[in-house]
Amino acid sequence: MIQRRLENIVLSTLAETPSVALIGPRQVGKTTLAFEISKSIPSVYLDLESRSDIQKVEDIELFHRANRDKLIILDEVQRVPEIFNSIRGLIDSERRKGNKTGHFLFLGSASIDLLRQSSESLAGRISYVELFPIDALEFLNMPTNIHDLNDLWVRGGFPESLLAGDKSSLKWRIDFIKTYLERDIPLLGPRIPAATLERFWTMLAHSQGTNLNASKLASALEVSSVSVSRYIDLFVDLLLIRKLMPYTANIKKRLIKSPRIYVRDSGINHALLNIQSYNDLLGHPVVGKSWEGFVMENIVSLLPNWSQAYYYRTAGGAEIDLVLEFGPDEKWAIEIKRGVTFNLSRGFHEACVDLNPTKKFVIHGGQDRFELPNGIAAISLYEFMTLLKTEK
Repeated sequence: MIQRRLENIVLSTLAETPSVALIGPRQVGKTTLAFEISKSIPSVYLDLESRSDIQKVEDIELFHRANRDKLIILDEVQRVPEIFNSIRGLIDSERRKGNKTGHFLFLGSASIDLLRQSSESLAGRISYVELFPIDALEFLNMPTNIHDLNDLWVRGGFPESLLAGDKSSLKWRIDFIKTYLERDIPLLGPRIPAATLERFWTMLAHSQGTNLNASKLASALEVSSVSVSRYIDLFVDLLLIRKLMPYTANIKKRLIKSPRIYVRDSGINHALLNIQSYNDLLGHPVVGKSWEGFVMENIVSLLPNWSQAYYYRTAGGAEIDLVLEFGPDEKWAIEIKRGVTFNLSRGFHEACVDLNPTKKFVIHGGQDRFELPNGIAAISLYEFMTLLKTEK
């Protein structure tokens, strides 16, 4: 059992709100985390992919009446969005009786935005929490002898993939991809051939961390640009793709404004490219952008919900890999380098002049921390995440 940092956050949120939605892609560990939570709170669990459990909530009021002294955990809740209207009345009824917190825990394999659209009736009665794949802090703090960050990078953060050997891990990830393409996506409604979506997903893996060129993708797939945008939105909603938006606030320069696209889990990215081992990865053209996406996703997993992440690039070549905005007066600029030795580009320095960040970092592949000119700190991913967790 890997101790997930989010467990205490979910418990404290349940103590403050009537319901919590825990979202994340399939197999990321939501159900395992929910069962851990149920050890400290009297609970009842229903899997809404099971026909028998769906029947139990067809009359949710009756089910709640029999279990009102327990936390009701509803898994894969996005499959029955109509249930939220009835749950609103139940929560309001309990509030009038003085029972204001800890009634429902929803688990969903869809984005916060998508789930929020389904649960608008619970506005003011629900909090949203995202469970990311296992990150560097959780992995490196595991009480085992496995502390090679490269294993996490190559295999990704899905628990079943991370804890397997290289061959078994790759097989798990290939099966994961196949399941999404052949089972999960069709269940959500879009009638898109699995072969088309697999080609599209693989093309995104090859172009990891590059600016979205919908026309180029559409031409390669022989579909319209509108279809490409629809595919992107679908993968974003399924929490499989991240669309990193450009930083554009109050900048009087010609900016690159198309989003950057990342396959969120590095292990899934590598499986799409048939990269089987660390040595294979080092020899692959995607290695630099893979590391960039891996570092970025680890950082984003720690960001408070009131912060924002962007990239910055001008037409003249000024560029910052990751801009973290914590408010109008606080921005952190982050350059990501895979090597232990590196040279900072002129573009990074020019971008820092444009944005005037409050802090500047280079996250590198080594362990040491040292200072660079112009107030730039070179730091490891683990130490940066520890700093971010402490300060934010």
